[in-house]
This record gives sequence, structure tokens and C-alpha cells, in this order.
Amino acid sequence: MGVCTTLYDEICQGCGRTLNEVSNWVFFSDEEKASVWKRIREDGTATRFQRQAKENKPA
Repeated sequence: MGVCTTLYDEICQGCGRTLNEVSNWVFFSDEEKASVWKRIREDGTATRFQRQAKENKPA
């Protein structure tokens, strides 16, 4: 999505994944990926999901 940045943190501010999750993403099963996205959506702090929430918010 082009906004990934950790700024030396353990969590990417763009997508909400940990550095370990980002670096090993291609090895994760579909179930593991779904679990990560579920956690990130529930947390709601990643830019990715803040943007989606704004786009889906009724006017």
C-alpha cells in the first residue's frame, strides 16, 4: 500500500504488522494471515485500516 514505515518501532505504522510478520509474510498460511489482519483491524491504529474506515463511513 506504499505507506509502510516502522521508524525504528516494532510495528509498521502503515499496515500494523510486526517486523517479524512483514519479513515472513510470504511463508504464512492463509489462516495465519487472516489472524494477523483480524488483530490489526481490532486494534484499529494502522493507517491502512484508518483510511478504509474513513472511506466506508457514511456521509
